[in-house]
Amino acid sequence: MSNNAQQPHIAVGIADVSEKVIVCGEPDRVDRIATLLDNSEQLANNREYRIVSGDYQGQKITVCSTGIGAPSAIIALEELAMCGAKYLIRVGSAGALQSHIQLGELIVAEGAVRDEGGSKAYITDTYPAVASRALTTGIEGYLRQHNYPTHYGIVRSHDSFYTDDEETLCERWNRKGILGADMETSALFTVGRLRGLQVASILNNVVLYQQDVQEGVSEYANANDTMQKGELMAAKAALSALCNMTP
Repeated sequence: MSNNAQQPHIAVGIADVSEKVIVCGEPDRVDRIATLLDNSEQLANNREYRIVSGDYQGQKITVCSTGIGAPSAIIALEELAMCGAKYLIRVGSAGALQSHIQLGELIVAEGAVRDEGGSKAYITDTYPAVASRALTTGIEGYLRQHNYPTHYGIVRSHDSFYTDDEETLCERWNRKGILGADMETSALFTVGRLRGLQVASILNNVVLYQQDVQEGVSEYANANDTMQKGELMAAKAALSALCNMTP
């Protein structure tokens, strides 16, 4: 691929993408993370994929939105990898599956339950979804230094908020000690590992356990200060961890 050849979905080429990438679901979150970068520039805005490049502590960083769910997240990961990405951190949101996790607190995923279909198109669900130890250690170091409320463990990634037995599913995973639920982490961990990438995920809790999902997402859309603080801390932790990685 030439430096000018664009990927079909993310609409950027090799020359545009750093080895170090933050991915997030929401396109507007790309813009918020970009405020932390120097010399930030929007490179593409196609479908659910908005891409910004900038500098952080003298290093080039790419930020890319993935939309909602595993399939679109996997497309972003695959095309970013073809453009040279090697280290990716998801800065996302989650709903808590444990009652002690408060709004705006962070969940750092050490592994994930593969309850989404995207990664199963690649490999059977007996293959584990595990985070990069190096990136996770970098995230943890930053958050401990700043004494921010953070929970470490396993999350569950799924494909819908609106299944008929959603309450029963949440109660089941609560009893198994799963910390929270999102829709992308397990797919990114699995396909990233298969492609030789290092991938981590840090999630801002936006829905309390047993809170109505629509109510919780609406509150997040209104972006109260607590959840804004969580998102900002997650982004800074991700940037720190990425900048500490050496080839």
